[in-house]
Amino acid sequence: MARPRRIVLVRHGESEGNADDTVYEREPDHALRLTEKGRAQAVETGVRLRELFGGEPVSVFVSPYRRTHETFEAFGLDPGQVRIREEPRLREQDWGNWQDREDVRLQKAYRDAYGHFFYRFAQGESGADVYDRVGAFLESLHRSFETPDSPENVLLVTHGLTMRLFCMRWFHWSVAEFESLSNPGNAEYRILLLGDDGRYTLDRPFAQWRVPEPYGRTG
Repeated sequence: MARPRRIVLVRHGESEGNADDTVYEREPDHALRLTEKGRAQAVETGVRLRELFGGEPVSVFVSPYRRTHETFEAFGLDPGQVRIREEPRLREQDWGNWQDREDVRLQKAYRDAYGHFFYRFAQGESGADVYDRVGAFLESLHRSFETPDSPENVLLVTHGLTMRLFCMRWFHWSVAEFESLSNPGNAEYRILLLGDDGRYTLDRPFAQWRVPEPYGRTG
């Protein structure tokens, strides 16, 4: 199995919904665009990614949302360098019906009190649901490493919660560890680096907003 040297996870740039949450009353989540600021963030990240990858081939998986596609396009990677697949399992957490703004804000408060992993939005998903589909994607990703032309670089353009859950699944973090971490900023990235010992390490941690509070021993 030819495992990649790098697996790069990138959150989309600032979207219309990040800048103004009233837009959800008029537009579906998947259709929201990047703001001017978000596009500039993605362009800046693209400069770093082009330096990181050099001329090496990259296997790209993009969430099916408009803002993730726009983020990837703003990276400016050489089209001859990348193989792109849209991957629905990397989509944002489904937050259900956004037409009632006050109801959504109330549910967010419930989620913050109940926990981001277990709380399920009405007509939507819990973090645990996203964890399950990320796990299914990982099985497909590992199978792709077996192909003869599997590149040394993998790029996932996705969402903040999905990034944290991907790392939780990959590194076998506990629920308590996941709950202690904050989302990365817009257009921020994390790199899983393959070491000489055959293990992957994260290039830098996610910000931690509290000390993990596990129910029992893990690890």
